[in-house]
Amino acid sequence: MTADQLDLTAVPVVTRRGQEHTDTGQSGGAVRVSGVSPQHTPATRIWFGKVSNEPGYRSLPHHHGEAETGGYVLTGTARIYFGENYEQYVDMSEGDFVFVPPYMPHVEANMSTTEELVWLTCRTPDNIVVNLPEVDDSTLAGYRRA
Repeated sequence: MTADQLDLTAVPVVTRRGQEHTDTGQSGGAVRVSGVSPQHTPATRIWFGKVSNEPGYRSLPHHHGEAETGGYVLTGTARIYFGENYEQYVDMSEGDFVFVPPYMPHVEANMSTTEELVWLTCRTPDNIVVNLPEVDDSTLAGYRRA
């Protein structure tokens, strides 16, 4: 982009706390709200929001279609189950980043039964959520509900 192609009329758009967009794709125990998305800002190629799991809760199995997903654990202890029968997993805690590839089936779990898990999540091109058949908690190594 050259200097003569810059749009000098563009302005930042702020989504204030409590005014996040809540009509977004959900997956069971994972609650998603967006601060930046095509649904309520001029954004056209990004979804950026907050995902929370109450203590001892987890998402339904799901994937994000063509979307690449970046996550950051703001508070809490997380586990992402993936692979055949969700037998593999990675653990994360406050301050950790994660990349989830497109079309990868997974389950996001709050491994604490007393503390909330909060993620910041960025996804392109949008918040695609494709829910998959439910699995029994007993198939997820180390997971327990509050």
